[in-house]
Amino acid sequence: MDETQTDHLKAYGIAYWALQEPRGWTVEWVLNYRYGSFIIYDSEEVQKKCLLEGVTVESLSAAGRDGILRQIDSTNSELVTLEKAPSVAVYVPPNFDPWDDAVTLVLEYAKIPYQKIWDPEVISDKVQEFDWIHLHHEDFSGQYGKFYGSFRTAPWYLEKVRLFKEAAREAGFPSVAEHKRAVAVHLAEFVNQGGFLFAMCSACDTLDIALAAEGIDIIRPEIDGTPMTPNAQEKLRFDNCLVFKNFTLFPDPYVYEFSNIDCGPSQGIPATYHNKRFTLVDFSAKQDPVPSMLTQCHVNEVNEFRGQTSAFRKELLREDVQILGEFRGEGAVKYLHRNFGEGTVTFFGGHDPEDYEHIVYEGNTELSLHKNSPGYRLILNNILFPAAKKRQRET
Repeated sequence: MDETQTDHLKAYGIAYWALQEPRGWTVEWVLNYRYGSFIIYDSEEVQKKCLLEGVTVESLSAAGRDGILRQIDSTNSELVTLEKAPSVAVYVPPNFDPWDDAVTLVLEYAKIPYQKIWDPEVISDKVQEFDWIHLHHEDFSGQYGKFYGSFRTAPWYLEKVRLFKEAAREAGFPSVAEHKRAVAVHLAEFVNQGGFLFAMCSACDTLDIALAAEGIDIIRPEIDGTPMTPNAQEKLRFDNCLVFKNFTLFPDPYVYEFSNIDCGPSQGIPATYHNKRFTLVDFSAKQDPVPSMLTQCHVNEVNEFRGQTSAFRKELLREDVQILGEFRGEGAVKYLHRNFGEGTVTFFGGHDPEDYEHIVYEGNTELSLHKNSPGYRLILNNILFPAAKKRQRET
């Protein structure tokens, strides 16, 4: 999908639609061919669907497909077969607005169906019914997003505290932090058993913070009314973490930051300056098809966008993390991937790829104005990734 594609985002929706029952058609994803393209066996129904959705489609003969395969063999390209539409869930609180999360926004724009889940579905392991789960920008540390300093008297903040305390009590936990940590443990087990987990913004670092805080209180009493565990920092269990290690907590309730994982301006790393771009890593499609799938894009450099967690300090990544996108020379990673157990974890820093600095209750991004958004395209790569099977070569 190069510059001739009129709507990159809805093209992913077409691929997903083709995989869905009752169609169940085979879709081929040609990595690095015209910046990543889909082949769907031609039918009048496909042509009509693409016309209806405003997606550019070109007819391809059998000889033309054979020519693409020959080109794949001699270039940094690969063909993977998408076999089944992944079952998709989005972890969101009951009172969330779809436009306040980039993933739900692009799922709805591309018309990819998803189910909403929250803590009860995670604790009960209903999550094991899904292939792919996205974490809405949640705070799994139990600190209500660390909005205490700026919004502790705001009605929406007080309602969030009430809702989360009630949910913890109904689930049988003495505190929100313990409830959220149990949710984090179940999500880690979802990955361990073969699930695909994708997260953005504060869900990325707070998930590992919650996992590391086994048996300790890391929250100042201004927020939760109970004293912190003495020497809490020294008692963190980094071996529990999915992605990060050796990070330092920022427990001050007036600091809008969870730890030094984030490479925001307060951390002295200029990765989030306006007009910055992060660079996608170039992988061998044949040797590394998974990271190649996750980085398919029609540009190599993508505009920066901020969030509560904007990017990740490189030195705090576990050794086997694959870096997918970074601010080169600045020690800041924007986009990463790691195998964990039988599944995978992919983290993408920032809040909204087409909104440089999203603020609380800001209006929604209109994706019809960003049909060819590189950042949103990276999100959609993740949604199709679980359906992929690498081509078996003849010997």
